[in-house]
Amino acid sequence: MSITKQYLKSKPECKITFCVPAKYAEKVEVAGDFNGWSSSALKKYKNGNFKAQFNLPVDKEYQFKYIVDGEWVNDSEADKYQWNDYAASENSVLVV
Repeated sequence: MSITKQYLKSKPECKITFCVPAKYAEKVEVAGDFNGWSSSALKKYKNGNFKAQFNLPVDKEYQFKYIVDGEWVNDSEADKYQWNDYAASENSVLVV
């Protein structure tokens, strides 16, 4: 899993690219506070990677998780992790 950050010069936003290598997965989604915890599908590429991009306001932290074939998983390369009492587990955190 990887997260790429590209800070935009034209406005206070950062282009975030989520990439999940999941060759045998049927479906990968991302859900977080940046999309109201509504899952957004990642596009599957021929090499087995799933990717999605979002432009997010800077100077914020965003909690998120991936959903791989229905299973909620954290990003192994997240900036940090935050405990969530509601889910009784940690969420990945993205700092931009």
